[in-house]
Amino acid sequence: MTDFTTVQKNLTDRGFAVKVFATGAEAAAYLNGAIDGTSVGIGGSVTVQELGLHELLAAHNQVHWHWANGPTARTAAMNAQVYITSVNGLAETGELINIDGAGNRVAGTLFGHQKVYFVVGRNKLAPTYEQALWRARNIAAPKNAQRLNCKTPCAAKGDRCYDCKSPGRICRGLVVLWEAMMDMEMEVVLVDEDLGY
Repeated sequence: MTDFTTVQKNLTDRGFAVKVFATGAEAAAYLNGAIDGTSVGIGGSVTVQELGLHELLAAHNQVHWHWANGPTARTAAMNAQVYITSVNGLAETGELINIDGAGNRVAGTLFGHQKVYFVVGRNKLAPTYEQALWRARNIAAPKNAQRLNCKTPCAAKGDRCYDCKSPGRICRGLVVLWEAMMDMEMEVVLVDEDLGY
């Protein structure tokens, strides 16, 4: 079992609420119970997809997710009361790191919602900020580029970031949350399973 004690303390010290679950199924059940009768935006996230959260939440919430509802859902998701996504890297020291191409996912974590949930599998955890950033750029980004069939060196080789200038580059913006944003509840849901990239 993964020891989340250090990261949980550091996240709490930085203003994030934290919940820990042994399995993705438990985490999904928790979120399905906690989010009810509201509008929900979902950022592009393989983790959210693997947990089946869209299907669960859409049964009793108004859910906006561009993966399920098309590109126009990005704008509706930005105006939702609750926003759900994951991270590309989480440092045990408490920093949350995300890289984005269109910007809707990272923008949704910064402003405008009553609450933001970050659902994070143990595979996203790294000991330091520098290692979490390295992970986001060299593990998560190439896998996402491959998933999207991008014409980039990282997608072709699948081994690391090449800091390319390709038109299909999806690494266009980096957001680091050093602390929970002001005037918005932020909760990190840690899961002791590998989820997403």
